[in-house]
Amino acid sequence: MAEIDVFDGHNDAAQFIAEYTPSGRDFLLRSETGHLDLPRAREGGLVGGLFALHAAPEHPPENDLIITENGYEVIYAETVDPLYARQQIGAERLALESLIRRSAGQMRLAIDVDEIRAARAEGAFSVVLHMEGAEALVGEFDYLHRLHAAGLRSLGPVWSRPNIFGYGVPFAYPRSPDTGPGLTEIGKELVRTCNRLGIMIDLAHLNERGFWDVAALSDAPLVATHACAHTICPSTRNLTDRQLDAIRDSDGVIGFNLSVNDIRADGHLNDDTPLDAVVRHIDYLVTRVGEDRVALGSDFDGAVIPRGIKDASGLPHLFEAMRNSGFDSESLSKFAFDNWLRVFGLTWKNSSKLLKPSAGGGSQGQALG
Repeated sequence: MAEIDVFDGHNDAAQFIAEYTPSGRDFLLRSETGHLDLPRAREGGLVGGLFALHAAPEHPPENDLIITENGYEVIYAETVDPLYARQQIGAERLALESLIRRSAGQMRLAIDVDEIRAARAEGAFSVVLHMEGAEALVGEFDYLHRLHAAGLRSLGPVWSRPNIFGYGVPFAYPRSPDTGPGLTEIGKELVRTCNRLGIMIDLAHLNERGFWDVAALSDAPLVATHACAHTICPSTRNLTDRQLDAIRDSDGVIGFNLSVNDIRADGHLNDDTPLDAVVRHIDYLVTRVGEDRVALGSDFDGAVIPRGIKDASGLPHLFEAMRNSGFDSESLSKFAFDNWLRVFGLTWKNSSKLLKPSAGGGSQGQALG
């Protein structure tokens, strides 16, 4: 068993669970597909994480990858229809609720730091709801208030495509994250509303101008749940040193993304990425922003990760490599668990009590769906 308890800042597992899609995996059983299920989480020391609710495009483009002379560019579908997005977000949320009920206490929906700590102490796995891309809000915030009451504690205004709230940063290498306009006026109001509710604002997938718009508006620490350093890997998805400094100065957190094409200096999508290269990248971030402000944001089930880790069960290999590189027990605990809970504690103010759904899904679930 793993020696270090881990809270992960980002995974995409909700899109692949059996409760959401007939072809999905049973999260309670060990699988060799994908990266994350409860048995592999326990093998790797994972005690909880942010589970992303994400609306995939209804009609993705057929030829979405352009190989350039020295890199790549990914072409994404146009903005997702808001009503279609709301359907998907609602279905994923209800699927997670159903899975948690079926787990018979092995998994818990957590809405505050005390609940995460209590679940950890009692051997249960914490699920914290995150929404990646805010299309489902349909330009009004009543739905956001209802999602917050149902447990939503983290939100990324955009994914890597534009919507009415702002401009996502498209995947490309080598390129600056300064790819266009930032937040719209309603996007700025979304930031203010999240601040009032105590919903963490995720800067991952937001372009550089949008990042600075949030930094100017938000009264909460700046957080990117899954990103890396642009100085090492000049991918649009990575953060410049100036952005990292802003996260440091706000007492925020960067969740280190295990996506190999954002770790490697060459940007290659190659899982044969040595763990010493992974650790060097983490060390750069820690040196830049401090050991209190770097955590794990794996992107399990949403990325190609290093072969030496393979899936959630392989996280002890990462921590062993970090320990061999000079990280002590205290710094490892901060990276693995403590730093997320610190920033949650600074952000999740005024948390309302969860409206519990009934055993059959309940009227609250139907209203949110």
